[in-house]
Amino acid sequence: MGRQGEQAAFSEALQQSPEDATQFLFHIRGPAGVGKSTLMRQLESVAREAQALTAYVDESAADVVETMEAVSAQFAQQGVDLKGFGRLLTTYRQRRHEAAAGGAAAEGAGEAAGAGRGVEPQGPSPLSVIVSQLGLAGLGMVPGAGVFTGAVDPNQLAAGADRVKALLSARLRSHEDVQLVMSPLQALVPAFLQGLGEAAAGRPWVVLFFDTYERTGPLLDGWLRDILVTERYGQLPANVLVVLAGQPRLDARCWGDWLDLVTDLPLDVFTDAEARQLLAAKGIIDEKVTEVVIELSGRLPVLVSTLAEARPASVAEVGDPSGTAVERFLKWEANPARRAAALACALPLELDEDVYRTVVDDEEAGEQFSWLRSMPFVIDRAGRSRYHDVVRSAMLRLQRQQSPLRWQEQHTRLADAFRQRLGRLEEGTAPDDGWWADDRWRTYRLQETYHRLCADHRAALPSALRDLLDAHDHDITTLRRWVRTLIQAGHDVDAGAVRKWGQELLTALDGPRPGISALTLLLSRGGLDSSGQCLGHLLRGWEHRRLDEHEQALADCTTALGLDRTGRALRGRGESYRRLGRHAEALADFDQAIEREPGIVWAFESRGVTYHSMGRYEEALADYTRAVDLDPGSVWVLGSRGLTYHSMGRYEEALADYTRAVDLDPGSVWVLGSRGLTYHSMGRYEEAL
Repeated sequence: MGRQGEQAAFSEALQQSPEDATQFLFHIRGPAGVGKSTLMRQLESVAREAQALTAYVDESAADVVETMEAVSAQFAQQGVDLKGFGRLLTTYRQRRHEAAAGGAAAEGAGEAAGAGRGVEPQGPSPLSVIVSQLGLAGLGMVPGAGVFTGAVDPNQLAAGADRVKALLSARLRSHEDVQLVMSPLQALVPAFLQGLGEAAAGRPWVVLFFDTYERTGPLLDGWLRDILVTERYGQLPANVLVVLAGQPRLDARCWGDWLDLVTDLPLDVFTDAEARQLLAAKGIIDEKVTEVVIELSGRLPVLVSTLAEARPASVAEVGDPSGTAVERFLKWEANPARRAAALACALPLELDEDVYRTVVDDEEAGEQFSWLRSMPFVIDRAGRSRYHDVVRSAMLRLQRQQSPLRWQEQHTRLADAFRQRLGRLEEGTAPDDGWWADDRWRTYRLQETYHRLCADHRAALPSALRDLLDAHDHDITTLRRWVRTLIQAGHDVDAGAVRKWGQELLTALDGPRPGISALTLLLSRGGLDSSGQCLGHLLRGWEHRRLDEHEQALADCTTALGLDRTGRALRGRGESYRRLGRHAEALADFDQAIEREPGIVWAFESRGVTYHSMGRYEEALADYTRAVDLDPGSVWVLGSRGLTYHSMGRYEEALADYTRAVDLDPGSVWVLGSRGLTYHSMGRYEEAL
């Protein structure tokens, strides 16, 4: 109701020939509750009826890569497979994992390679930043990706980019793999556009819908602009339409030169006539009831629709000034079980039938869940549902005020349910990288954290802040998700302290030294236990090391060791000592680390690099040989031992290690180059060449 003009403009665009079309970007905008998502779903139905291929993306996609992945998955559900993009995406995730897993060895091999050619190390290798930069790379923040470079210090990134690329070359299979990990958008977007072109060839139109753009716009603006109005990544098919829906206008800094090509669709609250039209269509014709609905809803479409859905026949409560629109809707719903379910299901951030059964005591859960999903304030996607923000906020406020005890009990029940899901996942063997590497595990942990905060934010806040350290340890995208959830919980429970923590951390993450700033906040005011303090100082030490701030890194790692003498803490301090040229102290830390964890490959690699830097080749050789015994398939270890053989003049043995490494990884640039140098030293120039 009331959006015929917008629907007509969209339908008219679909009726044009793609070659003649001048409208390719529609922007639906307006305040929360005005009906943007409802209109977008209607436009998607119109597009489907016109045989268009469609995809819908909202804030659940955290970056550009996840956005393209979501589009590809929805195309596959409609029988269109972007195979080339899918294969490249799988390769990207595998190579990213390999790069992160090989960081320790990469640092050692890179520096040892320089030493083997008589080159003094010029500060630290930046391989320790790879995990962090991989998180940034997904957003296009690494040099060459070009989307969001202003969010970090460009000088720091530029200074380390070449060194990171060189070290990745040693870890990964080919130059193409290095480029894929360093700048995934440069490889993935062309493959995505190629698949989009192939898909578009078989359909009259392809329509991409981006909802809640006020949240995703900062991440997607540059990428979307580039594929729509430039040929930076390739050519977009002419029959692709894009529909955005968000609260503010488009960012003029990004779209200013192309705003004349945008079809602007501003939405406002219903007019009196439009509201009455909707109510009449729902069978509400009593004038007094109509007036009450219009007054309570303020003609905000989501509330007009919500109130109309109950089809009230009288205004018995019209004199009750305390009633909100949501309360009126619930009072007009005759079925008490449905009233209770509608309120209870506002508590989770998102719903599926299992979550519904957790919060609703209902023998007919399946039928009632279907009823709830049909409500106008419930946004449903792929079996998972969430409430409209306007309605959810009102319902949460109502429940929190009416019964604080029940509020606490229900959130505790939800938190316990997600804890049980975590427990079922954790049964058996944990992943090699720990549970934080598992997407489902992180999702359940985040939901549990949210509900613990809502149930008792004072008791849950210390644990939530401690989780932020593990989130940072995983990657920057995970940390941002955790911080956003902290803000959401603070808002929903009306806890100023929680909300303030989230806002301050978000400000820190948007600054020039995001990791150090966020960690300093947590270390100084987070109330962390000794384990958390230890991890926080280790992570901040790592951040300092990647910025060549080795004295600060050493201080943090020393503090961490004072709290807990873990192998990781010993390694961190050992690396700091080594980069400061304090080799004897580095060796002492690596010796202790090996004593504690004698089966860990990295400890022998790190000590081997230190011995090599000191010219103590026999001892370096012994450590590398021990590392080969522990991991005979490691290209890094073989290459490092080959380098040591080369430095000792034992060229045949160096060649044997390099050749074995090349057999394992024929595309390793570093190993091939090192073997070439060995051939050159032997006078075998044709083979070197």
